[in-house]
Amino acid sequence: MPLDQFAIIESTLREGEQFSTASFSTGQKLEIAALLDAFGVEMIEMTSPVASPQSDADIRTVVSAGLSARILTHIRCRKDDALRALDTGVHGLDVVIGTSPQLIQHSHGKSIREIVDTASEVLSFIREQAPDIILRFSTEDTFRSRESDLLRVYLAVADLGIVNRLGVADTVGVAQPLQVFHMVHQLVRLTGLDVEFHGHNDSGCAIANAAAALEAGATHIDTTILGIGERNGITPLGGLIARLYTIDRAYVAKYNLELLPALDALIANTCGIPIPFSNYITGASAFMHKAGIHAKAVLADPATYEILRPEDFGLTREIAIGHRLTGWNSLKARAQTLGLSLSDKRLKELTHEVKRRADVRTLTADEIDSLLRDAAGAVIGT
Repeated sequence: MPLDQFAIIESTLREGEQFSTASFSTGQKLEIAALLDAFGVEMIEMTSPVASPQSDADIRTVVSAGLSARILTHIRCRKDDALRALDTGVHGLDVVIGTSPQLIQHSHGKSIREIVDTASEVLSFIREQAPDIILRFSTEDTFRSRESDLLRVYLAVADLGIVNRLGVADTVGVAQPLQVFHMVHQLVRLTGLDVEFHGHNDSGCAIANAAAALEAGATHIDTTILGIGERNGITPLGGLIARLYTIDRAYVAKYNLELLPALDALIANTCGIPIPFSNYITGASAFMHKAGIHAKAVLADPATYEILRPEDFGLTREIAIGHRLTGWNSLKARAQTLGLSLSDKRLKELTHEVKRRADVRTLTADEIDSLLRDAAGAVIGT
C-alpha cells in the first residue's frame, strides 16, 4: 500500500489516559477530540466503557459530537465487554487478547487453542450484533509471542472473514524495526487484511517501528499526542508526522500540520508536563540554529540544515546570536531585519565584541539589538 494511504488511529483518549499524569475530564476529552478531528486523524480510540461509568458516558458524549473521525473503543476479547461497547454507539471495536507466554501465564490463563476458540466466538458474536461496525482483532505482546502461535491465531481469525483489520502490538517496547517489518509483511501477504501497528517506546524504537510497519504494508498506526501512554508511552503523533514528512511531504499532506503545535501544547498543559526541548517539530530547539557556520548556511538556504520546514507547521526558525559561537552573518541578518545599515567590517567588529562579552554571559536579544542600533547611530552621526 502506498504510504500516503495510511490512516492514524489516535489513542490519546485511550492509551494516553494510561499516562502517569493524565486524567481527562469530559470537557477536555471533547476539546482533544475536536482538535484531533480538525487536524485530520481518521480514527480516535477511547478507553473501554467497562473501565468506569464516566468512561462509558464520555464515549457517548464524543460519539454524539458529530466528528468526521470514526470513534473506536478498545476492549478485552469478551462478549460482555463487546455488548457494553456496542451500546455506546461507537463506530468500531478494537478487540485484544494476549498471546505471549508471560500473558498466557499471568493474565488470562488460556492456551493458544482456547485463544483461537475465544476469539472466534467473540468476534462472530460482535459481527452478528453489528454487521457494519469496524472490527479489529489484535494480539497483545505480539513480539514476545511465539511466531507459530501468532500465525495460528491470526490465520484462524482471518479465515472467519468478518474482521476489517488485524493488529500487532509491541506492548513492552521490545521490538526492532526488522522484526516489525517481518511480522507485518507476513500478515499482509498471508491474509490480505488491513494491518494496524501499536508500538511502545520503552527502548526508543516506537517511531522507527511504526515506519517499518508502514513500509511492510501496514495500513493503520496508533499514536498519541506527545507520545503519552503507559510507562514511556507509544509512537508520538508529531514524531510519526516528522518521520513521514522527511520521506515525502506528500505522505502527510492530508493533515492540517499547523495544528500540531496546538495539540502538543494542549496535552502538555492538560497533563502538567513540559514539551521536551528536543521534541519533534514543536520542541523549543527544533528550529533553533546557533553555531556560526550553521547559521550562515541556513540564512542562505534553510534546507542546508533543516529537513523540516517550520512554516509548514505554523512555526518559525530562530538564529541564536548572543553567544560565543555566533558568526557575523547572523548579526548582519539581524541588522537587516531591524532596517539598519552597517558595513561588513563593522559587523565583524561587533561580532568580536559579542563573543568577548558572551565568554562571561550570554547576551539577550535586546542587548544585541541595542549594540546594533548604537553602532548604526554612530555611523549616522559621523
